[in-house]
Amino acid sequence: MSASGGNKAIIAALAANLTIAALKFVAFALTRSSSMLAEGIHSVADSGNQVLLLVGGKRSKRQASPEHPFGYGRERYIYAFIVSIVLFSVGGLFALYEAYHKYLDPHPIEGSFWWVPLAVLVGAIIAEGFSFRTAIKESNHTRGTMSWVRFVRTAKSPELPVILLEDFGALLGLAFALFGVSMTLLTDNGMWDAAGTAMIGLLLVAIAAILAVETKSLLLGESASAVAVAKIEAAISDGGSNRIIHLKTLHLGPDELLVAAKISVESQESGAQIAADINRAEQRIRAAVPIATTIYLEPDLYDPQAASTPSANGSSTRPLPGND
Repeated sequence: MSASGGNKAIIAALAANLTIAALKFVAFALTRSSSMLAEGIHSVADSGNQVLLLVGGKRSKRQASPEHPFGYGRERYIYAFIVSIVLFSVGGLFALYEAYHKYLDPHPIEGSFWWVPLAVLVGAIIAEGFSFRTAIKESNHTRGTMSWVRFVRTAKSPELPVILLEDFGALLGLAFALFGVSMTLLTDNGMWDAAGTAMIGLLLVAIAAILAVETKSLLLGESASAVAVAKIEAAISDGGSNRIIHLKTLHLGPDELLVAAKISVESQESGAQIAADINRAEQRIRAAVPIATTIYLEPDLYDPQAASTPSANGSSTRPLPGND
């Protein structure tokens, strides 16, 4: 997933949320609708989250240093995790608090500006729809045939999944707010406004939890996708003389992959021949998987008995099919 595609979706969402937030706060000031206040805070939280994603993307591009020899690619994961915290606390918990406050004092929406929340919510749904469409369009460049659930769960770049979930949550939240405000206007009962606000809060807490779980997995360190691993295996064995004894991969960042493998060499080869084999294997790996920025290949003698036994750390030690 390109960083430019993620940034395009982030900027589109940021522009929409800043405009929508201002309109929601105006509607709240005129009507004192708790749903409008919750949605206004929701938009502010989303705007802050988008700024965090942009900052994380910029900081991740710093050059490696002696203290951080593998670079700063995981900064994007860290800022995405902060986004989940902000969405949970500033968005979700505040909305639930406001719902409880409105439940204790369920005043209806009164005055000549009763129509303002409806107009703002309809306009916000249209604006969020455009932002959501941009996120979908950018995601489709790399999603391929994967389902949306699988895409969110397996994407190594956090920006687009975060924006997708935020925009989807924003559209649902606006629908909940529209429901609460409309029912309050129809029944003159503020409890509907409180219910709409509570639904927004529960929705944001749920989305924040999903983001936290998925980003935590990225922070802990995920391996390359099955497709990338297959390409790496094929690249190593392409020379015909190398077998994979074991292979491990780790994402140092969305666009940086660490590849570590122990490969077989012939016992009669000289040190120069072994070094040449390893260099050629590295070139093939980088050609097959361009994000493989750090590669460590360790030569060893192939042992068929050991190759059929799983290693203690769970990675398989086996020859590739067709190399026996």
